[in-house]
Amino acid sequence: MSGTLEDVVTKHLKSAVPVAADEDRSRSVRETVSEVLADIRRRGDTAVREYSVKFDNWSPESFRLSGEEVERIVATVPADVIADIRTVQDNVREFARHQLGSLREFEVETQPGVFLGQKNIPVSSVGAYVPGGRYPLVASAHMTIATAKVGGVDHVTACTPPIRGEVPATTVAAMALAGADEILLLGGVQAVAAMGFGTETIRKAELIAGPGNAYVAEAKRQLFGEVGIDLLAGPTEILVVADEHADPFVVAVDLLSQAEHGPDSPAVLITTSAELAQRVLEHIERILPDMPTRDFAAPAWQNHGEVIVVDDLPAAYALADDYASEHVQILTEEPRRALAAMRNYGALFLGEGTCVSYGDKVIGTNHTLPTGGAARYTGGLWVGKYLKTVTYQEVTDTTSSARLGELCGRAARVEFFEGHARSGDVRAAKYAGAPMAWAPARYGTAR
Repeated sequence: MSGTLEDVVTKHLKSAVPVAADEDRSRSVRETVSEVLADIRRRGDTAVREYSVKFDNWSPESFRLSGEEVERIVATVPADVIADIRTVQDNVREFARHQLGSLREFEVETQPGVFLGQKNIPVSSVGAYVPGGRYPLVASAHMTIATAKVGGVDHVTACTPPIRGEVPATTVAAMALAGADEILLLGGVQAVAAMGFGTETIRKAELIAGPGNAYVAEAKRQLFGEVGIDLLAGPTEILVVADEHADPFVVAVDLLSQAEHGPDSPAVLITTSAELAQRVLEHIERILPDMPTRDFAAPAWQNHGEVIVVDDLPAAYALADDYASEHVQILTEEPRRALAAMRNYGALFLGEGTCVSYGDKVIGTNHTLPTGGAARYTGGLWVGKYLKTVTYQEVTDTTSSARLGELCGRAARVEFFEGHARSGDVRAAKYAGAPMAWAPARYGTAR
């Protein structure tokens, strides 16, 4: 059995095309974002409007939609679409409520009169960015806004860009139904900057959440520390682990379902069956030319698609863990074995009855997930991201305080923190009569 990555023997039936990192483009993105942020920090609303005109050709009287405008826009969305949005958001809220229930507040008495506690306090204000470039990503409204409101966030400012000069009515409806407190038709770096800094007319957020293009991601990266962010999400990824029992047609369809996100979206198959791998490749060759989104899916598959054959499932799980993919789909005879075997993934999709697209759009788990190997050290967006887990302490027993004071004095002096030590000394002296050699005589024992 090949249980570790070092033992894995692989055969690549299809490899990704080596693509040199475009350092010039990355540098250009960083520099452009830095300039825009600095300008908006300095000039506020005036700069926001100028960049909205420059990048989106969009300059309404107000970026913020009034309540009446939101109602009018929502009324243009077909009733069946509104019903579906409500159903999906109910699913998202239900899962988020279960997550919230898992975050236990507590208070314990660790020693006589020594009380230690933990509380979960919602972030006061969140900026939710809902992309609208290639596609109106309606589902991102559910994931960022509805989850924040379940967490108890007081105020959510939601931004989405116009799409080719038009109002994205379905996205606006999703934002409103999710519970956004204000909705702005504003996109790109200018939206993230406005929410991150606050302007004359746009409220400052304490945390910014939501996916976006390279410029939006870079803006979040540069703002991190001044505000909180959910995570830095790159191109969408899918990795499928399949055995000989998997349906090759289903595997092919599911791989391409994520490749359509963009031309740089990796789609990887790791399988124990060379026969299945070959059939998947054949299905993709037949399906891909007729896909309406082939302009994105075709280069994604051509340049970033991989098909790898390994000896057995332990080897497949070990290799999949090394990829640490955003989405990992398990199409095997016993898919739940992956729960125990794997540890590096943004989200796991078990069995043929589910798929990554369910997670992206409807099932209720959050689709804002780590990419680029970040699943080795973080999970995705969840209700807990909108909460600050804080602690509090109270010592009501004087004997316990005196003992802690003596311990604090010794521990702090090991680190040469005399001021810390003296805070402990004062309590040891006041509550137990311990000496304070450093204190002037007139202070006695601080009684």
